[in-house]
Amino acid sequence: MSEPFELGLTFDDVLLVPQRSGVATRRQVDTRTRLCRGIDLAIPIVSASMDSVTESRMAIAMAREGGIGIIHRFVPIATHVAEVQRVKRAESVVIDKPYTVGPEATVRQAAAFMEEHGSAGILVLDRDRRLLGIVTARDVLFETELDRPIVTVMTPRERLITAPVGTPVEEAKQILHRHRIEKLPLVDAEGRLRGLVTSRDIQSRLRYPQATKDEKGRLRVGAAIGVRGDYLERAQALVEAEVDVLVIDVAHGHSDLAVATVEAVRARCGDVPLIAGNVATPEGTRDLIACGVDGVKVGVGPGSTCTTRVVTGAGVPQLTAILTCAEAAAASDIPVIADGGIRGSGDLVKALAAGAQTAMLGNLLAGTEESPGAFVTRNGRQYKVYRGMASLWTSAERRDMPQEDELLSEIVPEGIEALVPYRGRLSSVLTQLVGGLRSGMSYCGATTLAELRRNARFMRVTDAGVREGMPHDVDALS
Repeated sequence: MSEPFELGLTFDDVLLVPQRSGVATRRQVDTRTRLCRGIDLAIPIVSASMDSVTESRMAIAMAREGGIGIIHRFVPIATHVAEVQRVKRAESVVIDKPYTVGPEATVRQAAAFMEEHGSAGILVLDRDRRLLGIVTARDVLFETELDRPIVTVMTPRERLITAPVGTPVEEAKQILHRHRIEKLPLVDAEGRLRGLVTSRDIQSRLRYPQATKDEKGRLRVGAAIGVRGDYLERAQALVEAEVDVLVIDVAHGHSDLAVATVEAVRARCGDVPLIAGNVATPEGTRDLIACGVDGVKVGVGPGSTCTTRVVTGAGVPQLTAILTCAEAAAASDIPVIADGGIRGSGDLVKALAAGAQTAMLGNLLAGTEESPGAFVTRNGRQYKVYRGMASLWTSAERRDMPQEDELLSEIVPEGIEALVPYRGRLSSVLTQLVGGLRSGMSYCGATTLAELRRNARFMRVTDAGVREGMPHDVDALS
């Protein structure tokens, strides 16, 4: 053991020193960044791969706001794939694989299909994929003869408005408007379905101009995998579902098991963007980069529901972890994701100034409308359930732990279950976070995140300095 001990700092231990700034308005500030190879974001925020934070609804909302969501892994593979597909189908310039049924389907089957997939309409095709008609939710809403063939209630092909393959989006928009329709099937010369344009997707493009999208105009989404059990089959299934990035999700990412997982996933899934973690040291960062990752997740023990440091005595204060890991990753031009410990926009600014390209948030997003956590009311106030992914009951529910011969009493949890205040819609929370980030960047004279990292000067502060920065000597109204 070396002497003296290394000093580790976290967000409350420092402040960013204000500097001369030419930023006249927050609108001048550009928050664009990289998540990993091939994926850019308009805002540097990632929703955590936790079962009380990110499923498809959160991932859709995150991507529309310019960030990205990582769907948690604590579900069967088929459910995991379906969650990814919901995000990829949520909107697109052209939907290449719209929902379809055959003419033999019944009204009952079509209604169940639309309810299961959250779709307002299905195209009816023959065996050669020729378009026969369309059935919408309105067509089946009050239908009582549920075993009737779908062809008896659909709008037939001869009454449909269609367009040829390759129709530009602007022209498709005009056709939708002219005919007051919501769906425009694209067909080839033989009448075979080749795609679908919807008015909802076009409206979404106008409403969310900064949305995180792939080359086909679909929302981007990530998915987490583990290091045991079915992780390779899960990874392959997710890639086949066209997930945009895989995140290897393990508490101690600087381990032989994590490195072997990266190598196995890379061998099985090829060139898919791959993020791994969590690590808290330069050595851990370099070892993951050496085995082929495209992004490194940093943070051991800083999360609000994580008790790793209390239980194991291991960890690195988060600001120091970000600073040292980002410096190690810079030589390979690999982005670092700050995961954990961020309680507000000030911490977000500090994390990005220290070298992180993005921040993964759990607590701040768990209380939003879009999170999957359950609602709880206490003393007239609304909360949502938020739990660490190494908490007792989460560990007990996992498919890969406990082992069959392990008793519940033998699980050593490294997280807790908790309640967080209900915070309303995600868009409102992100508006406040990104607004604070823009202001923080302006105090450092930075119009881009790269400038923020170059300009940042940190000053250590005492406990008295921390208290001075808080509201004090007043009776706060809220």
